[in-house]
Amino acid sequence: MSLRSPLINVMIGAARKAARGLVRDFGEVEHLQVSMKGTSDFVSSADLKAEKVLRGELRKARPDFGFLLEEGGEIDPDKSQRWIIDPLDGTTNFIHGIPHFAISIAAEREGEVIAGVIYQPLTDEMFTTEKGAGVFVNERRLRVSARRKLEDAVVATGIPHRGRGDHPAFLTQLQSVMAATAGVRRFGAASLDLAFVAAGRYDAYWETGLKPWDVAAGALMVKEGGGYVSEVAGGHNYVANGDILAANDHLHLPLGSLLRSAANQA
Repeated sequence: MSLRSPLINVMIGAARKAARGLVRDFGEVEHLQVSMKGTSDFVSSADLKAEKVLRGELRKARPDFGFLLEEGGEIDPDKSQRWIIDPLDGTTNFIHGIPHFAISIAAEREGEVIAGVIYQPLTDEMFTTEKGAGVFVNERRLRVSARRKLEDAVVATGIPHRGRGDHPAFLTQLQSVMAATAGVRRFGAASLDLAFVAAGRYDAYWETGLKPWDVAAGALMVKEGGGYVSEVAGGHNYVANGDILAANDHLHLPLGSLLRSAANQA
């Protein structure tokens, strides 16, 4: 991005500052042999520390914004502008020492997401976007892929884990997508899945059961990269209800049809 807006500069600065603590804590997770309870407690601490930094930096720069936070919930809900924040997307990866996680920040005005930052600290990839201004990674402009056929496409998804989601229905959809595409990937960080669609690394992505902080920034990136975003059923309330399908302009319709047909068979 040749000329960053003040809003994006604020978001980038906050993400970089919070990332320093996450990188330090990730190094501890990799080398500690602790119980699952202990690890979970440690990661909760990492989440909370990162969120505290983000909240402090963003509040200082934009005191007129409210917040929707993964850990802290809603703050100042009467504000017309707010930050939607996931301080650590990919917590399970983080716990297991898997180097694939991110900080996600979206700026929302009057109910519409207008800017987003997704930062992957270990690779130092800073994805940024503003409505009407495109999407970038480390100053390089991005576009969704140009693939036209599902048989050539690599599609990302999220697999519902124990205690969440409709496993039989998901498996029916997965089976249909596996049979129609070049491959399915599950990397475990929804914000990065969307950023990768915007970058043309994945051709499409779908998932259900998400939260606003998982998708707000990344969905805008896909749209600014020339792609389409909707609910799997075709609606457009994906930020609120956590049901999302993102793809390039050639594959969104056929993939959506395939997923809906599979859902009807489940």
